[in-house]
Amino acid sequence: MPSNSESNIVTADALTLILHNQHALAAAVEEVAKWLSENGVESVAENAVVAMETLDTNAKAISDAIMRLRQL
Repeated sequence: MPSNSESNIVTADALTLILHNQHALAAAVEEVAKWLSENGVESVAENAVVAMETLDTNAKAISDAIMRLRQL
């Protein structure tokens, strides 16, 4: 059975991958929002911006969790 330290490292590594996915999704949503805005679909673009804000908020929480795990 892995030690707590090993488990923390594995968990932090997995969360780091999730964080990278968060950033990739945010970038993709941002591109779509920009295109929507430029093509007159402002209400949908605004919804995409709200989704990006949620991704950013969650990315911050994931980053904080990674840092806490790596310090243990």
